[in-house]
Amino acid sequence: MFGQMDLVLIGGVALLFFGSGKIPELMKGLGKGLSEFKKAQHELENDINNVVDAPEKKKH
Repeated sequence: MFGQMDLVLIGGVALLFFGSGKIPELMKGLGKGLSEFKKAQHELENDINNVVDAPEKKKH
């Protein structure tokens, strides 16, 4: 999808736009966001599996 030159160009523009001090902070925030997203996805999958796998209640 993206070539090496495209990624280098994007990195260069980001470096010029944000400066070298902000890049690590932005990457840290991005990592935390992805981690939270994966955690929420895993919890949702577990909830869905619990509902699907739960035995049906018998009506009296």
